[in-house]
Amino acid sequence: MSDTLTKHRAQSGSGKVPAKGSLDHPSKTLASFAANLQFSDIPPTVLRRAEDLLLDWFGSALAGKGGRPVEAIESFARQMGPDGGASEVLISRRRTTPLFAAMVNAASSHYAEQDDVHNGSVFHPAAVVFPPALAVAQAIGASGRELLTAAVAGYEVGIRVGEFLGRSHYRIFHTTGTAGTLAAAAAVGRLLKLSPELMLHAFGSAGTQSAGLWEFLRDAADSKQLHTAKAAGDGLMAAYLALNGFTGAQRILEGAQGMAAGMSTDADPAKLVDRLGTRWTLAETSFKFHASCRHTHPAADALLQVMREHDLKPEQVARVTAHVHQGAIDVLGPVVNPQTVHQAKFSMGTVLGLIAQFHSAGMKEFAAQFNDAGITAFRDRVVMVLDKEVDAAYPARWIGKVTVETTDGRKLQGRVDEPKGDPGNTLSREELEQKALRLAEFSSAATADEMQTAFATLWGIAEAPRIGMLLNA
Repeated sequence: MSDTLTKHRAQSGSGKVPAKGSLDHPSKTLASFAANLQFSDIPPTVLRRAEDLLLDWFGSALAGKGGRPVEAIESFARQMGPDGGASEVLISRRRTTPLFAAMVNAASSHYAEQDDVHNGSVFHPAAVVFPPALAVAQAIGASGRELLTAAVAGYEVGIRVGEFLGRSHYRIFHTTGTAGTLAAAAAVGRLLKLSPELMLHAFGSAGTQSAGLWEFLRDAADSKQLHTAKAAGDGLMAAYLALNGFTGAQRILEGAQGMAAGMSTDADPAKLVDRLGTRWTLAETSFKFHASCRHTHPAADALLQVMREHDLKPEQVARVTAHVHQGAIDVLGPVVNPQTVHQAKFSMGTVLGLIAQFHSAGMKEFAAQFNDAGITAFRDRVVMVLDKEVDAAYPARWIGKVTVETTDGRKLQGRVDEPKGDPGNTLSREELEQKALRLAEFSSAATADEMQTAFATLWGIAEAPRIGMLLNA
C-alpha cells in the first residue's frame, strides 16, 4: 500500500450519509455521499441485493471468454501492461495491474448482453462498477465489506448520473459508457477512502473522459466492449489521480460546460441528489434473463406469454407488432439485417423469432440459430410501433405489449408489466446460480465445480477479511 494511500486513509474519517441532497452544488453533494458512505449506513436488504448483483456480474464476466472483441482488448492489455500483479483477469486467469484487469473484466462482462440494468437510468451498473472495484480491492487488500460499500457507492452515483442526463442523452450516447466513468470513479474512490473534496476531483476527471456513441450498432462494430472497458479504466484512473493531487472540474455534471451542457437537452439536477441515503437505487436494478438488449425483453416476455397460452408454433404467426417506447426504436431501429451474433441481440425481430421457435433467447440459441432461415423469416414479420402508454411509463417502467396476428386470422394480445428479472419479478439466488453456470459453460471459462466454489466465496463476501482471487490461478 502506498504511503499516500495510508496517510489519506488516516485523515479521511467516517462521515455519515447526508439525509437530504443539496441542489446548490449537486456534483459536490453526490461526491460527499460517495466518499462518506459507510457499510453500516446500508440496509441489510440492499447489501443482500449487492451480493446477488455481484454473483450475477461474475457469470457475465466469464461469458466473454473467447469473444473476439473481448480477446482483442485482453491482447492489448497483455501488450501494454505487466503479466503479473495483484488483480485478476477472469477470462485468462492471469494477474496484472488493477487498470488492465478492470478494463478486460469490464469488456468481458458486457459481451453476453446478460449483465444487469437499471430501468430509470437505462444504465448497466455491474459492468462498470464491479470490474474496477474488484481489481482495486484485490490490489490494496480491502475487505469484503469495503468492496460491497464501494459497489453500492458506484451504483448509487452511476444510476443517478444516468437519470440526470435523461432520455435525450440516451438517444445518442451509450449511458453505460458515459455515466459509467462516474460510477467507476465513485467505487474506486470509496475503496481508496477519498475525502469528499478529492472525490469531487475524481468526478471531474471521470466526467471529462465520458464517452460512448450508439453509431457502432449500424456497422456491427465492437465499440460496446470498448465503452465499458474505458469507463471502468478511466474512472479508476480518475480516482487514483485525485488521490495523488490531480484536480478535476468542480461542477462536471451541471456546469455551464459540463456533461449535461454537452450531452443532454432534458437534464434534471434534482435527480442527482434524489433521496440520497434513503432511496437505494441499487435495489431497483434488474437482472437480464434473455441474452439480448434489454429493450427487447418486455416484448419477448409478452410474446412468450402468447405463444404458451395459445400453444402457437412459429409458422402459425403471420405478423407480430411490438408496442414499444421511443428508446427501443432509437436503439433497435437501425438493426434491420444483423450480420453478427452481437448485432442480432439488438434486432427485435431476431429476438422474437428465437422466442417463438425455442421459447428462449439465450447464448446457445443466438450462437447456433440467429441467422437460420426460419428465424430470419420470422424476423421479417415483426414490426415495432411507438405506443403512448409504454412510452409514457418509460424509463421508470418497461411494459411489454405485443399484438400477434395468426395465419388463421386471429389477433392475440400479450402484455407483461414487469419483465422477468425486474425487482418485482426477480431471479432467486438459485436462478442466479443457474444462469451463471450456463454462461460459464457456454464460454468454457470455468467448470461447474469451480463455479460452486466461487459461489460460496461470493455469498460469503461480506465476511471476507481480504478479497482474494475468485478463480484459482
